[in-house]
Amino acid sequence: MGNDQLKKTIGFWVGTSIVVGTVIGSGIFMRPGDVLELSGNSTMALLAWLIGGLITLASGLTIAEVSTRIPKTGGLYVYMEEVYGKAWGFLCGWVQTLVYGPAVMGALSLYFGLLVAGIFKIASGYSLAIGILTIVFIAGMNLLGTKYGGIIQTLSTVAKLIPIIFIAVFGIAQGDMPVFNINSESSMKISMAGAILATLWAYDGWMNVGFMAGEMKNPQKTLPRAIITGLVVVMVAYLAVNLAMLHVLGAEGVIAHGTNAANVAATLLFGELGGKLISIGIAISIFGCLNGKLLTFPRITLAMATDKMMPGHKQIGKISPKFKTPINATILQVIIAIIMMVATDPDKLTNMAVFSVFCFYGLAFFAVFILRRKDPDAKTYKVPFYPFIPIVAIAGAIYIVLSTLIQTPLNALYSVIILIIGMPVYWLLTKNERNEKQSN
Repeated sequence: MGNDQLKKTIGFWVGTSIVVGTVIGSGIFMRPGDVLELSGNSTMALLAWLIGGLITLASGLTIAEVSTRIPKTGGLYVYMEEVYGKAWGFLCGWVQTLVYGPAVMGALSLYFGLLVAGIFKIASGYSLAIGILTIVFIAGMNLLGTKYGGIIQTLSTVAKLIPIIFIAVFGIAQGDMPVFNINSESSMKISMAGAILATLWAYDGWMNVGFMAGEMKNPQKTLPRAIITGLVVVMVAYLAVNLAMLHVLGAEGVIAHGTNAANVAATLLFGELGGKLISIGIAISIFGCLNGKLLTFPRITLAMATDKMMPGHKQIGKISPKFKTPINATILQVIIAIIMMVATDPDKLTNMAVFSVFCFYGLAFFAVFILRRKDPDAKTYKVPFYPFIPIVAIAGAIYIVLSTLIQTPLNALYSVIILIIGMPVYWLLTKNERNEKQSN
């Protein structure tokens, strides 16, 4: 891939913090009410979180083998190209570079701006400026070196776990509401499939650590350990916070307070100061999540530019000679994100991209079968309980794709349109290559 210029500075703890940091954003605080309402029963809601976590863990175990067999910077884009060919790699990177990555980062920045404005009683009109300043600041820190971005990621991950631990421990210890087998009277339409789907959205983001395999110390050992450890931490955190909020607020309370359920629970447990601290904790959580995206998403663009699969690839693929970071790829992602923040609602763009991303996830999971057939004796990490675990991961990806088609068909259609637009771009980028082959 030509990325030997990148320093191998990422170890186990930074890798694990990237997994935890990119998965735990606002979902752990905002999703419990949705999952509970969709499942219609507190026990079924907890089961939905557990099933979502197990599907995600199966996915992580599977992709860990793919990642160690293809230990190159670029993650999903590289897996698609290595296993399925350049066209699939390009389409995957196209969606992530121009829509998915910037939209997610833009949405996180805007939400962070709104939250900070609320905490410090700043007029909401300034939230956009706060969001833009935040994404520019984090990008600048990451451009100073992967080490600095990794430090931010580790510290913010530790910081975001503090309010989670406090809510979980004190909520479970002090709450007096019944937790299990409580039916929700607020549920209008019970859908266990929808509940599990909601948890899977909250678990998404774990694959981003694979984008940085080329910058890891001993990726064959570090990458699978980081993915597995990070996902187990996330799953325990999700289940513990849900148990605590049910114990403090009850099923109806969690649904009634919706996205404010964590704040209300913290206020009941610790007083007004507790609610304020939880808001700060959520802000830190989003800050760390945004840092994780800025640390990982530009590596997709870098990998594409290195392969000459981006317009202006020479400039976009430039690595800072001093700091050894993908400077122009990061700047490109931030510029697109800021344009989205100013011009439109990034959440809509994210929804459009999610369908396509999970299609690629499914292909990445299936790749483990292809790679094993090509080299069955490779001395790399191997997914346990093969082929059961990869089959679970593939089934989970198919489940998400089909659920999206059924529940939000327009988002699926928009994602297909994005892919179709990418096809002529790929044709133009590879035109000279085809002409050279024909002339020879």
